[in-house]
Amino acid sequence: MRKLLATAALAASMTTSAFASTIEGTGASFPYPVYKAWISSYYNATGNKVNYSPTGSGTGIKEISARHVDFGGSDKPLKPSVLHKSGLYMFPTVVGAITFSYNVPGVNNLKLSEKSISGIVMGKITYWDDASLKHDNAGVNLPHKKILFVHRSDKSGTTFNFTYYLSKMNKTWNKKFGAKKAINWPMENRVAGKGNFGVSTAIKTNAYSIGYVDYADAKKNGLEMATVQGQGGKFYAPTKANFIAAAGHASLDPKKDFYSIIAYPKSAYPMVAATFILLPNDSKKNKEVADFFDYSYKHGDKAAADLGYVPLPESVKEKIRGYWSAKGVK
Repeated sequence: MRKLLATAALAASMTTSAFASTIEGTGASFPYPVYKAWISSYYNATGNKVNYSPTGSGTGIKEISARHVDFGGSDKPLKPSVLHKSGLYMFPTVVGAITFSYNVPGVNNLKLSEKSISGIVMGKITYWDDASLKHDNAGVNLPHKKILFVHRSDKSGTTFNFTYYLSKMNKTWNKKFGAKKAINWPMENRVAGKGNFGVSTAIKTNAYSIGYVDYADAKKNGLEMATVQGQGGKFYAPTKANFIAAAGHASLDPKKDFYSIIAYPKSAYPMVAATFILLPNDSKKNKEVADFFDYSYKHGDKAAADLGYVPLPESVKEKIRGYWSAKGVK
């Protein structure tokens, strides 16, 4: 009897293995924590494998355009004309937030006005006890230490969305630098990290540092996150409620391949972004990729919310399913 059960178990295992699939993706590191959770859940439920490497949005766009992977991840949305030229489809997965994370011993509730943020990123504010920072943080003992700015070393969708926000917030920044996946940062005292995890690690290991990093990585690494001033003058803490309110400003239209940049919404937390998946229009693996994300839409909202992302509303998920059908993806 025992031998019979063992044989049946082996046969079942071989059957699962015979139908299991593997899909490969690469790109944005901003959504990597939630993709990692979704991939684990999907494998446990179906036996299908998804491999995703958080190499940055620039690499994600490059690799899917070259058809080296089954799907690409990008925090920078591509315009419909660019998608058409490259033979790509695009749809969103979640909305997330970028934080100003910092490491200043003894300082736990840092506030940053738009004036202070502009001064730091333009290299005009170089010490933590600058008058503008002291004005934002009355009663806080800010040290006379040089500010170490931490930024991305790779072409990054997080950098794109952060500099898009800066471009909307500061006319001088917009004129000199604009919104890009990589920036030649103007301050002297700076260090680069690869991926959001690289920036988080650099902040964590360097006292008196500050940098832009996604909420999930900042939370995972126990980083302090600043309360920041938004459009209209009000200050917003990096909280789930504030992210949800900001995400409500997203306009995700399948007729435009869901192209949307949310950063610097009116009267809301200013540094928010949707993240996207790019699919080739000529791949036999598209249905398998869509199966994975459809499973994640149905079962992954709690994991996304627990990590600090804002799940897409059901109305947008239905639009994505309709988009897949229209494109022959699923």
